[in-house]
Amino acid sequence: MAPSTAGAITLTINGEKHTLPVDNRTTLLDALRERLGLTGTKKGCDQGQCGACTVLLEGRRVVSCLQLAVAAEGREVTTIEGVADGDRLHPVQQAFLDLDGYQCGYCTPGQICSAIAAIEEHAAGWPSAVTTDVRPEAGVAPLTPEEIRERMSGNLCRCGAYVSIVQAVARAAEETAQNTSGANEMNVAGAA
Repeated sequence: MAPSTAGAITLTINGEKHTLPVDNRTTLLDALRERLGLTGTKKGCDQGQCGACTVLLEGRRVVSCLQLAVAAEGREVTTIEGVADGDRLHPVQQAFLDLDGYQCGYCTPGQICSAIAAIEEHAAGWPSAVTTDVRPEAGVAPLTPEEIRERMSGNLCRCGAYVSIVQAVARAAEETAQNTSGANEMNVAGAA
């Protein structure tokens, strides 16, 4: 008799716990779409090459078609359905709408999740392959179009909306930085 590959897992998706029986070989993408009905995350190539299935796992981007669902147990998963704050869109979502950062929209959920993480990685000072000065004392490199293109290079857009995507990421990064500095100023003022 073959050993069982099925078991029950509990996933925390967009702040809600879901317990479901899955085969241990089930990908996070298939668990999200087929078991939980969260179809915002798209299945593109199913080989980790296009980025359409990108979600955030503990705030870091992962291609969910290569991530086993059992490996996500006990960790916070955020899908496109969970990035907005109620009725208020995330700044990246709003920038994609305002600047037409999508055409057919199929890659857009993965692009948005990836952009959210890319902006946070940049703000934390993580260099990319095109960052010219990677010394810690150099500080955070400017978020140039080249930086954005490199940081988003794992997400493909078959429609070719890259110019608008880069503009949307730049705008969202600027807004996020302004909101963060405004919140820091309020915290400093409140502490005084």
